[in-house]
Amino acid sequence: MRERFFIISIFSVLFFCGCKERPAKAAERVERVRIEAPKFVADSAYRYTEEQLAFGYRIPNTEAHRKTAIFLAEELKRHGADTIIQRGKVTAYNGESLNIFNVIGSFAPEKQRRVLLFAHWDSRPYADYDPDKANHRKPIDGADDGAASVGILLEIARLIGAQPSNVGVDIILFDAEDYGKPYFFEGNSVVDDDWALGSQYWAKHPHIPGYRADFGILLDMVSGAGSVFPQEQVSMHFAPHIVKKVWNEAHKLGYGSYFPKNSGGAVTDDHLYINMYGIPCVDIIAYYPNSETGFPPYWHTLKDDMRNIDKNTMSAVGQTVLSVIYNE
Repeated sequence: MRERFFIISIFSVLFFCGCKERPAKAAERVERVRIEAPKFVADSAYRYTEEQLAFGYRIPNTEAHRKTAIFLAEELKRHGADTIIQRGKVTAYNGESLNIFNVIGSFAPEKQRRVLLFAHWDSRPYADYDPDKANHRKPIDGADDGAASVGILLEIARLIGAQPSNVGVDIILFDAEDYGKPYFFEGNSVVDDDWALGSQYWAKHPHIPGYRADFGILLDMVSGAGSVFPQEQVSMHFAPHIVKKVWNEAHKLGYGSYFPKNSGGAVTDDHLYINMYGIPCVDIIAYYPNSETGFPPYWHTLKDDMRNIDKNTMSAVGQTVLSVIYNE
């Protein structure tokens, strides 16, 4: 995923209208009533994270990967979602054919208004940013970089199954996001975009032809102790109105310290390809401006394990997403 953060400049054009809007009549002034969302249970999301890691490394073309996909699909189905596993083949940076599984669960599929929630569930085969170079060809647990985001979405699925929202909700767990070219690979990648392969596949082959959602929210590295989530710039480019919606909701809930309204970096992630597909999406992702990569210090190292997972951070993100959904 996303070898580095980079800062982009976005120029806004303001349009002015010379006409004045007709003052609203008293009967037209409708106060929006806030709906209290179900309470997010961080202990449950934490357990879901541990259960994924217990299968082993979630690397495509391995038995642990296949078993994890089945587990994820079964959990979504158990919580009441119409569930499918989208199977496909993609080509990795080195020409290897990867068998991928995008796990998809839909709540209230009959509803036209829909919100898309997504994360990646695979883990990186290489600890290529580990401080010890001897570890660079070893796989990582991917506790924060993948599993914890999925854990949050599975807990959200449990809550939606118990208390339906006004809108339909689709949860997509994308595969092969973290199979990008490591620095030690000699030669050029055989594909133009070698990260986020599962979401690229879905964008070309949506599980429902012509699938639409009002907007989408991507979770990626959202559970680390001390992590904060400024406004990611690809999200601001494609979906500034959704950024405003999500970050304002976080502040209303008292999570403003986790969701500062300053600019973060811009990152190539699964949301890029869903935005290009035509669904406005935002990426809630940790940003560390003082690190070399812009990511947490354990990113793509053997230290990306359960020791970094913080239930308070999970709660801030999970409750914010729930509140956005239930107030649609």
